[in-house]
Amino acid sequence: MPEALRGRTVVVKFGGNAMVDDALRRTFADDVAALWHAGVRPVVVHGGGPQISAMLERLELEVRFEAGLRVTTPETLDVVRMVLTGRVQRELVEALNAHGPLAVGMSGEDAHTLTAVRRTARAGGRPVDLGRVGEIVSVAPETVRALLDLGRVPVVSPVARGTDGRGYNVNADLAAAALAAALDAERLVMLTDVAGLYADWPHSTEVVPRLTAGELATLLPELAGGMLPKMEGCLRAVRAGVRGAQVLDGRVPHAVLRALGPAPAPGTLVVPDPAPGRVPGRAARDVPARRQQAPTRT
Repeated sequence: MPEALRGRTVVVKFGGNAMVDDALRRTFADDVAALWHAGVRPVVVHGGGPQISAMLERLELEVRFEAGLRVTTPETLDVVRMVLTGRVQRELVEALNAHGPLAVGMSGEDAHTLTAVRRTARAGGRPVDLGRVGEIVSVAPETVRALLDLGRVPVVSPVARGTDGRGYNVNADLAAAALAAALDAERLVMLTDVAGLYADWPHSTEVVPRLTAGELATLLPELAGGMLPKMEGCLRAVRAGVRGAQVLDGRVPHAVLRALGPAPAPGTLVVPDPAPGRVPGRAARDVPARRQQAPTRT
């Protein structure tokens, strides 16, 4: 583990196939525990898309996405809360605590950690009603920091309190990005079920290895589906001061340790724009990313 990460905060968004594969969940917990033992301050933000969709189907409620975000009715929000906090978070905390009394679960609603307003979106050039889907407008990181100072690993589910006092479903990628920025994190790592941002999907599975914030901002309007909020989150985090944000394949065992290790990292890494006068390395203009439509699961 690089010495530069010791004492620094790393926010990891846990999602994709790793969430529904017991072996991958255990290796993810191994990675987070290894970070903790190495002196890193890990924070986990988890999604629960596959489990939420499965429960909605069991209850015969509609499953619908627009602009990469889940359309959330009040009934859907009840299921989101139940699945995220009552099942997914419990399983993840249990896996982490197999390594000792490390993890503490919490929701973004707790202590008003995440505050949101109702989010609007456009799909196909038309406005769409997402229902109780929130856009984070403020983060109160004191509770998360207090847990880190106590030597704990906060595990946060992405449900936020609205400025109107109601609960809102928040995309886990964007929640992780907002929390990383508020915590002045060294790195944001997002696990998904693709290898990274594809350069020319669906014609090629070549991954763009590195992007500056400015290059990603240029590409963002061309992205679609589940990759859109991930790359939007990376861009927001880096522009807010996070030193690097990375999307990588959570289907690969020990993906987190590989991403933070000394060897060339897999996936797509987003870094701040270079200082004036510096020449950036190979990035998006060398591999022109096309419309990203690969399926992803948050």
